[in-house]
Amino acid sequence: MSQPPRPARRPLRPACAVLAGLALALSAATPAVAVSPPLSHPRTVRHFDLAKGQQPENIALEPDGSADLTLSFARQIARVDRKGHLAILATLPAPAQPHTALIGKALVTGIARAHDGTLYFGYATGTKALHGIWRLRPGGRPERIAALPVTGFPNGLALDEDEHCLYAADSALGVVHAVATHGGTVRTWSDDKLLKPPTAFGANGLKVHHHAVWVSNTDTGTLLRIPIRRNGTAGPAEVRASGLPGIDDFAFTGHGDAVIATLNVRNEAVYIAANGTHHTVLTGGDGLSNPTSVAVRGHAVYVPSAAYFTGTNPNLLRAHLQR
Repeated sequence: MSQPPRPARRPLRPACAVLAGLALALSAATPAVAVSPPLSHPRTVRHFDLAKGQQPENIALEPDGSADLTLSFARQIARVDRKGHLAILATLPAPAQPHTALIGKALVTGIARAHDGTLYFGYATGTKALHGIWRLRPGGRPERIAALPVTGFPNGLALDEDEHCLYAADSALGVVHAVATHGGTVRTWSDDKLLKPPTAFGANGLKVHHHAVWVSNTDTGTLLRIPIRRNGTAGPAEVRASGLPGIDDFAFTGHGDAVIATLNVRNEAVYIAANGTHHTVLTGGDGLSNPTSVAVRGHAVYVPSAAYFTGTNPNLLRAHLQR
């Protein structure tokens, strides 16, 4: 996620063996462009209840095309089927007094799905009892499997299922953590300087792709690639795309290293080619309302919007990906 407004006062391998001023500046620069190739035919699948804190932060897809979502400030894991029906799978316990870095309020963040249907997700509370990575097995109850530093802000999450490893971006500390899928000790996998936040939100979205961990840095507006070495350690990060102010999470299109990424405050989704060039493919005119993440399955592209800054119409949008 990109920074929402502060709430009002009232041996396994690998690695397992925007501040208000920024919001105003970026919003003013938002271009009025409609859907562009390689996307077409955007439509809203589901509208959410902002009053209940139902602000979709991150997404993973089920085999049938249903979307598993983290509803950030509702502290809920939800599923939206292809017809738009909403089911709440779990609600996380509320901390008595949250101390979440950067925003001060408890929320669920990144989500990843295993082939057996197990969901893994981040929960940011800033409290020792709840802060960390959680797991929800099909038909089960949510349980924390790994504690994370309470001074951090767990954000994007990705699963390397072949290596039984989870990677988590930390936006406050500017690092990537790694932990085994069975839980236990968390280790800092990458502390590269390109992950650091110059002001507030650094490392944000995260994906594992072609023997590398890819991470967005919201503050610097960059998309980074960190190679996974043969021994599972992190190589040096490199910038693969820049000029992406407020970049949040992203997904690969299935065409090499091409990516669709969200620019949260600007109300845009952009297509980033393998050479780093990029152009806008979706805007607020298509239904975006502070988009947070992307999921791709075949010709379908799903984009949740959390309405963190617009304060209206949190939703899940689906578009067609031309191939």
